Amino acid sequence: MMYQYWFLHLRGISNAKKHRLIQAFQTAKRIYDAYPGELRDYGLLEEAQIQNIQKHKQEWDLQGEYRKFCATGQSFVTLEMQEYPKLLTRVYDAPYGLYFQGVLPGPDEKMVAIVGARNCSAYGKKMAEDLSKELGRRGYWVVSGMARGIDACAHAGCMEGGGSTVAVLGSGVDVCYPKSNQELYHSIKKHGCVISEYPPGAQPLAKQFPARNRIISGMAQQVIVVEAREKSGSLITIDYALEQGKDVYAVPGRMTDPLSRGCNNLIGQGAGIITSVEQFISNIEEIGFMGLGTEISCKEQYFSLEKEELLVYSCFDFYPKSIELVLAETGLDLLLLLSVIMDLCDKGYLKEIFKNEYIKCK
Repeated sequence: MMYQYWFLHLRGISNAKKHRLIQAFQTAKRIYDAYPGELRDYGLLEEAQIQNIQKHKQEWDLQGEYRKFCATGQSFVTLEMQEYPKLLTRVYDAPYGLYFQGVLPGPDEKMVAIVGARNCSAYGKKMAEDLSKELGRRGYWVVSGMARGIDACAHAGCMEGGGSTVAVLGSGVDVCYPKSNQELYHSIKKHGCVISEYPPGAQPLAKQFPARNRIISGMAQQVIVVEAREKSGSLITIDYALEQGKDVYAVPGRMTDPLSRGCNNLIGQGAGIITSVEQFISNIEEIGFMGLGTEISCKEQYFSLEKEELLVYSCFDFYPKSIELVLAETGLDLLLLLSVIMDLCDKGYLKEIFKNEYIKCK
């Protein structure tokens, strides 16, 4: 845990690159113990980043910093742990680790995200409460952002239905924002959890909220918009959801109501339409949720791959990527790269979707 906490705090390296390092070295401890030459061998880091890791190791008090964190009563989870939200592992640029207070959902829990307008109408409030209450009653976890309006109604409704809920914050998990949601914040910690990629004490800066939306959609299988203006911030979450391949639903509203334009536009573009709480839940239960509890762990998944295979595989994601881009990223000889890609395809790790474009299969 000390080494994971160290790696969680390591700055100057993107989440995507941290993923690749974990894929290559399997654990944060092995990254910490690696000599600069070993870090260079994988070709994942620039020289400045390697020097940054060395500096961070020298300045970081492993035991002392970890003890200080434990004393706060907060927890964290990383990609190396089975408790890390399984659906989120499939998201590009998902955080290497998450801080949390409360109890994380298990790997087989059914997760639905609900987002919408802060300044919602009475109609929007009722729809969010009715949907989340019934979802909670049927054992679904509801994910949202604990903002005023629809988010708050979604959390409260789920708990009223006897369910559990997750609030993804744009601040540290020890910072309640908005302050008017103090009572809700404490209730969520008792009936689910609050989570954040930002460290304890981090204040709610505007630039942090769009990024947290990828986590809201990333943790859920379905994403619902209850009310949204034509250029609503809630639609950022929908953009992430569509990129992640999630099922998007919208609650329709009156044509003349500005709060309904975002939802009505989504329905016009092909989003699922919710005309009945019962019908919506029946639909998603018929489709079913992905069985993620038996997924292979990060460590086990990459154990059998050779060095070049790890390097190449780490460059791909669950979205199509061309050979030309991977060639530039790895610096490998073209013939060697093609050979490695073919081997990874034969082993079931990659799949060609378009001509010379591949995606991960695991």
